[in-house]
Amino acid sequence: MSSRTSGHAGDGGYGDNPLLRKVAMAVGVVFLLTGLLGFVPGITSPFDQMEFAGNQSEAFLLGLFQVSVLHNIVHLLYGVAGLALARTVSGARNYLVGGGVIYLVLWLYGLVVGQNSNANFVPLNNADDWLHLGLGVGMIGLGLALSRDTSRATA
Repeated sequence: MSSRTSGHAGDGGYGDNPLLRKVAMAVGVVFLLTGLLGFVPGITSPFDQMEFAGNQSEAFLLGLFQVSVLHNIVHLLYGVAGLALARTVSGARNYLVGGGVIYLVLWLYGLVVGQNSNANFVPLNNADDWLHLGLGVGMIGLGLALSRDTSRATA
């Protein structure tokens, strides 16, 4: 029987796939940690230059990624969503693929909106843009690869 048609409740037709669920959970944990670290002075610096939102925030996570309070909250919410959706196979797949699509849109947004524009409310810098591209491609790739039907018909 194909894993896509296994009929487990809440599996979205993808069968029991603990690896997919664990990967989605791990991604959620990484987002939670990233959001928390964004509020830690020293890891985010200069911490006293962090704004609630907007490109005026001069705080950088790990000295590389421009962050704001809003940016950190978004990471925390993404993490909570990952943990919640990882409870089911279909939720885990939707989190990875859907979340990846959102990150690709955010990557495009970062390319189109100028860093000094008022429309850059998250805020985003070049490092964020490249990270968003990697996250988008990686999350979609993981979601699709880990949920594909690998069973073979037997004669």
